[in-house]
Amino acid sequence: MKEIFINEDNLPDKEIDEEVIRVKGLIIDDKNQVLLGYANNIYQFPGGHLEDGETINQTLQREMMEETGICIELSKLEPFMLIKYYSKNYLNTGKNRCNKIYYMVVRTNKDPDLAKTNYTADEINNNYKLKRINIKDLRNTLINNCKLYPISEIITKEMLMVIDEYLKNAY
Repeated sequence: MKEIFINEDNLPDKEIDEEVIRVKGLIIDDKNQVLLGYANNIYQFPGGHLEDGETINQTLQREMMEETGICIELSKLEPFMLIKYYSKNYLNTGKNRCNKIYYMVVRTNKDPDLAKTNYTADEINNNYKLKRINIKDLRNTLINNCKLYPISEIITKEMLMVIDEYLKNAY
């Protein structure tokens, strides 16, 4: 599994006050189309926070159902990438945080079932939608979207790292 550490504040592990774990899915069908969430002019891979008592696989399974209505099999999930972000005084909370984001490839031809989704109020308010984009067009789509909506810069950089890592190993 590829690991990337982003630590612009040069925080040592002993100064981390809290750790948050997220899991995201790179959902790809047989036509090499990637299923993405899109809200507030920002593309994202479906996924979310680990809840108490969950494994990272269970988290992705739950988040996939909530955001896409697609039920995935736990046995087929394995992280291929981990990005760790170290942040001093995270969002002015006074706490130093390590965000760990695990990425897994989900190969499925299942169509989203919006009747089974369970969107948060934030997702509803930001008009959360699902979009399919061919993996070969994804890099340009993300870059062009970032040019139009600079607010998406951080997530776009992260997504590009993930796509590049996947493509390097997939072909």
